[in-house]
Amino acid sequence: MLTRDGWAGLAVLAASLVLFGLTLGLKDSPLVPIGPGFYPRIVLGITALFGAMLLASEILARRPAPPKGDKLNYALVAISFAIFGLYVVSLPTLGFRIATVAYVAAANATLDPPRSVRGWARVAATALLTAFITHLIFERYLTVLLPRGAWTGF
Repeated sequence: MLTRDGWAGLAVLAASLVLFGLTLGLKDSPLVPIGPGFYPRIVLGITALFGAMLLASEILARRPAPPKGDKLNYALVAISFAIFGLYVVSLPTLGFRIATVAYVAAANATLDPPRSVRGWARVAATALLTAFITHLIFERYLTVLLPRGAWTGF
């Protein structure tokens, strides 16, 4: 019997394969060497691979089923969605870099609250590196313009 992780792996694998199949119908342009389905196929292929790995690990693990009395943390899910909503709303005013640093820091601190100065330093370093690397990849390598902040112009 599959656990939630196994069902999630199966769902991700199925959705990725369906979406990957849909990208095969995208028409290539003779003016552009890389067609419109190139990057989605890479992302969906990797996602399908991860879904298959999660499903395989669940099938091979042979763990006993979790007890029925597990308490689900719906409040944490709602808080995570609220933090993401604030991130999306703050993008036009703060800009991608500042909003992303704040979002990653808030999400990390919410999901795994730091208990020491070293923990807070890890949260800050993760937030700064995530925003910097994402900005570097999208703006410099892929030349995708990310939102500038109306308040900061940054």
